[in-house]
Amino acid sequence: MPDTLTYKILHKHLIEGTLQTGSEIGIKIDQTLTQDATGTTAMLLFESMGLDRVRTELSVSYVDHNMAQFGPENHNDHLYLQSITQKVGIYHSRPGNGICHQVHLERFAKPAATLIGSDSHTPTAGGIGALAMGAGGLDVAVAMGGGPFYITAPKVIGINLTGKLPAWVSAKDVILKVLSILSTRGNVGCVAEYFGPGLQYLNVPARATITNMGAELGVTTSVFPSDQQTKAFLTAQGRADDYQPLAADPDASYDRVIDIDLTKLTPLAAAPSSPDNIVAISELADTNVHQVLIGSCTNSSYRDLMTVASILKGRTVHPQVELGIAPGSRQVINLLAANGALADLVSSGARILESSCGPCIGQGQSPGQNKVSLRTFNRNFKGRTGTPEDQVYLVSPETAAAAALTGKITDPRMLTGILNIPYPQIEDLTTVPIDDNMIQTPASPEDAPNIQVVRAPTIVTPPAAEQPPVELTGTVLLHCGDKITTDHIMPAGAFLKLRSNVPEYAKVVFNCFNEPNQPTFADRALAAKAENKHGIIVAGDSYGQGSSREHAALCPMYLGIKLVIAKTIERIHCANLINFAIVPAIFQNPADYDRIEQNDLLSVPNFRAALESSDTFTVTNKTKNFDFTCKLNLSPRDRAILLAAGKLNYTKSH
Repeated sequence: MPDTLTYKILHKHLIEGTLQTGSEIGIKIDQTLTQDATGTTAMLLFESMGLDRVRTELSVSYVDHNMAQFGPENHNDHLYLQSITQKVGIYHSRPGNGICHQVHLERFAKPAATLIGSDSHTPTAGGIGALAMGAGGLDVAVAMGGGPFYITAPKVIGINLTGKLPAWVSAKDVILKVLSILSTRGNVGCVAEYFGPGLQYLNVPARATITNMGAELGVTTSVFPSDQQTKAFLTAQGRADDYQPLAADPDASYDRVIDIDLTKLTPLAAAPSSPDNIVAISELADTNVHQVLIGSCTNSSYRDLMTVASILKGRTVHPQVELGIAPGSRQVINLLAANGALADLVSSGARILESSCGPCIGQGQSPGQNKVSLRTFNRNFKGRTGTPEDQVYLVSPETAAAAALTGKITDPRMLTGILNIPYPQIEDLTTVPIDDNMIQTPASPEDAPNIQVVRAPTIVTPPAAEQPPVELTGTVLLHCGDKITTDHIMPAGAFLKLRSNVPEYAKVVFNCFNEPNQPTFADRALAAKAENKHGIIVAGDSYGQGSSREHAALCPMYLGIKLVIAKTIERIHCANLINFAIVPAIFQNPADYDRIEQNDLLSVPNFRAALESSDTFTVTNKTKNFDFTCKLNLSPRDRAILLAAGKLNYTKSH
């Protein structure tokens, strides 16, 4: 039977289950990646399993998120990661080497390989033909130990690209167009697979931009074929031996096909405050801009920054605009420095930021109040920048550079007429200088016992989950709306340095909903826990959007949360809830959501029995005296994990 590219890779890695759409499968994982914001917890959990060596073909630990060091916490994490990875067989990309997804694409990702990472933008490697997925740190730890990774056998959305992008339109506009069609909701259990004659004009960095921001669709991952563009990229990186051709069968059948004619695309933006709030740049013309940030794992490649440098060369950034540029890797910085483009950027007035996630994760460069910020990033969730009422637009590097020069949102196609700037023609490099000196090779199995792991007091072993109660009586601690992201649940930015200490980090759970001079969510949760009342969260549609950060489940678990009831729950967050013994339930009748309020007392008399064998359970709202029904979309393995008090206990017992 003809196969899609997705199912070809799944067939070769299948360990458990059958490849029938909608059924649970376990697949072998070839590679893993972690970064410092999630990696410390992932490594602590790996240690808790009692394993002394990773069992993947390749595992890499990156330091790229928590780079600012105000206090000892972040550096303590870095030293721990550097030492533990040496001991257990993991490559370590040191601070300054670059953003995990950019570096992994350059140095490690392979066509047809399976990769999971404790970062939701791990699908970036789909641009090189890998089946790459974001996951919680505990799932990554299990994979590092040789265990299967479990997903639902996906539906495959085929995206047929025809034609060629016109001047001033780029890969960022392609994924923004896809987001305008599919939105950020309703795509759980799907893979976006690209094909068609238009692929020949998209190089690997362009494809990686599309698969990177494809994470905002809520799909399991996105993937491109491996073809001559892939071969050229790998050859330039000195990795020609990693190339293999890979594509769907010509007559493969997709669950849905979306046709996009690249020649008809125009510059687009994701307007505040969602990646799927898509607007044509022409409709935003003359909007004043005060900040432009270029980089992140979405748009920080050599091609992206050379395009920006060409536009800015010999010109000066508009006086009302602050321009910051974060190259994606040390390789990119060195290339820009060698050909003079870095000097062009500096001469224009750009601030060259660290080669890290930085402002994308809320670590600096917060915009002014009520000031528009244009960013080439992948997320513009409200408050993610560190400014509560931010106005962030997500755009291409071309559009960002145009705004940096004009001080307004400007269609980059107008630059030729306004400033006499020709469209930059950036040639792909056929070879790049390779310098992996900032990637540490792990100690050999013979030398590993001599490695001393550095453990500072700011690094605290994550607390263990508890078994679900036989009967659940709990308080609705929060009744929240649609599209609650993991940024809402666990704030990033300045709070990231607390991630290695769950009791401390838990103090800011749902910090965005806390009101001055009122008990915080954490205060109310701990008070309920002290009264033997479990915490319950009630949410609308698409709960848990965004990051893979498992702290959005781990910290609520510490506070006593036992149940989340929502209209829908996103894939990675749902898995994280189960991993930490929080039950994810879905309203059978979505209208029941509106009948519940914060502080209502809910009761589930047969809670544990339902987890054992039922697909539904009845909840009694004791405050308002009515019953409603919830669905449990759980596999047998999900049930076993919940009943075992979380995946760590389940894994140890298996």
